[in-house]
Amino acid sequence: MLSHADNQLLTQTDKGTPYGDLMRRYWIPALLSSEVPEKDGAPVRVRILGEELVAFRATDGRIGLIGEFCLHRSTSLFFGRNEDCGLRCVYHGWKYDLDGHVTDTPGEPPGSTFKDRLKHVAYPTIEAGGMVFAYLGPPDKKPEFPNYSWRNLPADQVYVTKCLLDCNFMQGVEGECDSAHLTQLHRFFKNDPTSPIKDPQSRLYLHDPAPVYDREETDFGMRLIATRNSPDGGKYVRISSFEMPMACWILAIRKEVHYYVPINDRQCWRFDFGFDPDQAVPADIRYGGRDKFILPDFRRTARMDNDYNIDRQKQKTVNFTGVDNFVNQDALAAESQGAIVDREREHLGQSDAGLVAVRRFILNAVKSFRDGAEPPHQVRDPASNVFDHLDTVDIVVPPGKTWREMLPHLARV
Repeated sequence: MLSHADNQLLTQTDKGTPYGDLMRRYWIPALLSSEVPEKDGAPVRVRILGEELVAFRATDGRIGLIGEFCLHRSTSLFFGRNEDCGLRCVYHGWKYDLDGHVTDTPGEPPGSTFKDRLKHVAYPTIEAGGMVFAYLGPPDKKPEFPNYSWRNLPADQVYVTKCLLDCNFMQGVEGECDSAHLTQLHRFFKNDPTSPIKDPQSRLYLHDPAPVYDREETDFGMRLIATRNSPDGGKYVRISSFEMPMACWILAIRKEVHYYVPINDRQCWRFDFGFDPDQAVPADIRYGGRDKFILPDFRRTARMDNDYNIDRQKQKTVNFTGVDNFVNQDALAAESQGAIVDREREHLGQSDAGLVAVRRFILNAVKSFRDGAEPPHQVRDPASNVFDHLDTVDIVVPPGKTWREMLPHLARV
């Protein structure tokens, strides 16, 4: 269980809160590249970390991310004209460039320098993996964008979806740091193409439903090692990673990175980014069925207000929950806790060792940052910007061997 004060530190992310200001010191997903597909196309609203923003793809292909409301009279720039590498308000024609400079104020007298004294909210962006990452922190503290192992993969080896969760982001993060729930929440009684758990994985989970956890702090966050006994006398090891400030690397249909980006304290975006480092991902399975139940506004068709379309007969014969697809199953587990779960009423066991370790790590980082320390695990030196040891993998380790021997690329912490 956590104290009320620590629960607030974990869950509050608006500007001016310790965790919120810490998050702003990292590159985080703000939207999908597909939301702004056209140069000089329509702007889109972006809601992250309690801020109201708009994004637009400029004439030269760059993506701007600026405050939604015009500095003049607060008209929404969502309705603005995207033209000539800037966004122009439709009320009086004030125009903003990608850096938030006011470049034109048509209603002001010729020669006026009024606009030169103004600066709008604007954040730098980087496109990678079909996502638009943004840095919302102080400009002089901006870190390098991490050189992920997937960053230069061809488009047919990656995929990404996004959906809305009606709960605090931390409830999503904690679900990813918990390998024990795979045995129950995602159990399928017969073959189902939407299951993220494939044979022989399912047999390994069921053979030993109580994994033993190890964890280690790394230069990206935390590595979580869940070990189960395998039927042949060896060990089944599943390694996942928590990456600061809110990402989790896990095994699903392929290797995936799940980002839980706060909209506010009661809602978040779940970005599911998947990749195969070795080959193209077949188009018919790359999204694991997720693209079929996510609406254009990124709400899921299965939600709390329709009980996730639970099928009680299917719960008896097909899967453990009676709910289709593991994203919906995850959402059920997270959202049904309430918008912001009261962690004072928890009763944690040994199967919660992974989430407890990550929770403790985050709280230590947030408290240290609040007290004046720099954020942990940021890339400052381009020469050290290598993250091949940030990974997720599973392996059956035979008797007499260790997972470190078999996975030498994970030796670095």
